[in-house]
Amino acid sequence: MDATATLRKRLGQMLVEAGLLSEADAQQAAQDAAAAGRRLGEYVVERGLITADALAMTLSQQLGVRFLDLLRVDIQPEATSLIPPDFCREHQLIPIETDGRTLVVVMADPGNMQTVEELRSMTGQEITPAVGIPEEIRQAINLRYRVSSEIEREIGLAMPVQQQRQEQPEKQDLDLQLGQAPIVRTADLLLAQAVRDRASDIHLEPEADSLRVRLRIDGVLHEAMRLPKDIHAALISRFKVMAGMNIAERRRSQDGQISTEVEGKRIDLRAATSDSAHGEMMVLRVLDKSVSLMSLRELGFSPVALDRHIRLLKSPFGMVLVSGPTGSGKTTTLYASVNQLNDSERKIITIEDPVEYQFEGINQIQVNEKAEITFATGLRSLMRLDPDVILVGEVRDGETARIACQAALTGHLVLSSIHANDAVGVLLRLTDLGIEPFLAASSLIGVVAQRMVRRVCSYCAADAQPSAEEQAMYEADIGEPLESMKRGAGCNLCAGTGFLGRVGVYEILSLNDDIRRLLLANASGAAIRDQAIADGMVPMRRDGMQKAKQGLVTPAEILRSVYSIN
Repeated sequence: MDATATLRKRLGQMLVEAGLLSEADAQQAAQDAAAAGRRLGEYVVERGLITADALAMTLSQQLGVRFLDLLRVDIQPEATSLIPPDFCREHQLIPIETDGRTLVVVMADPGNMQTVEELRSMTGQEITPAVGIPEEIRQAINLRYRVSSEIEREIGLAMPVQQQRQEQPEKQDLDLQLGQAPIVRTADLLLAQAVRDRASDIHLEPEADSLRVRLRIDGVLHEAMRLPKDIHAALISRFKVMAGMNIAERRRSQDGQISTEVEGKRIDLRAATSDSAHGEMMVLRVLDKSVSLMSLRELGFSPVALDRHIRLLKSPFGMVLVSGPTGSGKTTTLYASVNQLNDSERKIITIEDPVEYQFEGINQIQVNEKAEITFATGLRSLMRLDPDVILVGEVRDGETARIACQAALTGHLVLSSIHANDAVGVLLRLTDLGIEPFLAASSLIGVVAQRMVRRVCSYCAADAQPSAEEQAMYEADIGEPLESMKRGAGCNLCAGTGFLGRVGVYEILSLNDDIRRLLLANASGAAIRDQAIADGMVPMRRDGMQKAKQGLVTPAEILRSVYSIN
């Protein structure tokens, strides 16, 4: 019997002794795990036979080792420097503290003495094993083992190429760099770190003496690393090759798309470049295909707002516009909306740039300017395809806006996004695009304005007192003092930020006869807004402050994201 089979047998016996599995179930699970080439512990958790917590506690009791909650444990950099990340990922373990003689290691399987001996030989220290939950171990590895050191090693391998720069023409030098595995590996490592950090964008920004890499996480930019300036041209060109761009063109802006696999996840990226004072910069928008599509209820709609939005979607015709700045979650809301409408009785057609998520049962069209398929031309052509619901990725110009309004008037439900600061601003934006008030009033049935704000980390949330500014703004919006709120203390899961994930704040304007009369009379935005609030619209900032009262967000986060001059 090999070592892996012995480990499976011993773990199976522990689960039986703990009363978590019957002997027959343990034997069958061990056989199935062996056939699948999986660890028994991972297998029984994934199959739902036991929970990860129950497995960890069983190992702790049976082996007489500590159970450590990695979400709250402080991990010493001195400890993680002793064991390489590849070994940690392969054996599902992470070192957390050392005094120079003894190293504490949290393991998914602390009973694996072969691994313990390897650690003792590798570090030259005595090993004190502890047990942790496998998923938390993986998260801790991704958080503590940044790719910076690995990238430094790869760049060190690539630097000899730079030394040939004076002896070769620039084009030959770039070709030589692109052919080097270290450049390819560096690009792959950057993508891996972005996916681990849940980044939505990767910014590559050349400066006078370095290449700054920043990641946008939960809507906020964080500096990830600085790379040598010498690697800038080769790294940008590597991503341009992946995106099908022209690597010889460095001054003119370019766009492209990348589809790749990162750590078992299917990832699409939108790439955009522009020239700058210190060279070509690039932004990669990360579209994680492995992230499941969210439903409307998961986005953060309050019960009242959700009811208003669903009533808009039940309309057989008319236009619903979702507004907000770039990165405010407009596409996510539109996707959740069409997913709500998707059934066998409706024909739904979308035209998008790009198609970010593929739906079963929905016909999706990709904008292709080279083939003369734009939002306007595509929308005009798909009107002849007998759709019930039309999703237009974005209303960017007057022609698209006019065709969308006409589609809404001819018996179609049209959903689209538009850039405006708030719900009333959408009405003014349509006027700016050349849409007459009577056409907007007759075709538009509702507007959803939104922002995405950082959610308080649920793992480290604690009661806190609001600051004077938070208290003042809360009282101004809600009309009562904020007695207590939640604030994240910072833990390993949220990287010490106190925030984990985002939640939406919304205001929904439903066009009724009163709003339409004001619109036709060219009333001011303030007058329309006052009427909308009188008709039941909850302003975005008030919606956000209500979420602060529930402990989902902080008032400071609402003030940062939902700007108002009132």
